[in-house]
Amino acid sequence: MTLPFLRLNRRSFFGGFLLGMFSIFLRPLEVFAASSAEDSDWELSESKWKKRLSSEAFAVLRQESTERPFSSSLNDEKRKGVYHCAACDLPLFSSLNKFDSGTGWPSFWEHLPDSIGTKIDFKLIAPRTEYHCRRCGGHQGHVFNDGPRPTGKRYCNNGVALFFRPSI
Repeated sequence: MTLPFLRLNRRSFFGGFLLGMFSIFLRPLEVFAASSAEDSDWELSESKWKKRLSSEAFAVLRQESTERPFSSSLNDEKRKGVYHCAACDLPLFSSLNKFDSGTGWPSFWEHLPDSIGTKIDFKLIAPRTEYHCRRCGGHQGHVFNDGPRPTGKRYCNNGVALFFRPSI
């Protein structure tokens, strides 16, 4: 007995593939949901973000651009402290979790709790996991599965999307 919904031909395979790919875009995002009155203070218009941020920071944080590798001084930052979102000052990463990935961008193997949200992007055709600041939604970078132990993750961050506050 052959069940019609189990028949696989070229049309049903590609139709199912396209439907599956399209459904990824319809998934709810983990990021951007304001959880408090303080968080909703960061839901600004594009013109307000342009006034608040440099043109480079606006391109990365609000338009999901990527800065040139090795262009950020934060890539070589070695002091102890905390890396904050350049848009809203939310602490994102501890310097204790930073490592030299050799990629030209500040890289971390773990983020601070409740600091980021993720979504899938297809800008380079293959799916990548993009991460954003949980509070303001500012684009930070992408996370890859080629980092050091204990997580095996590499949070590859745009330096212009961060600022560093050293420990005293």
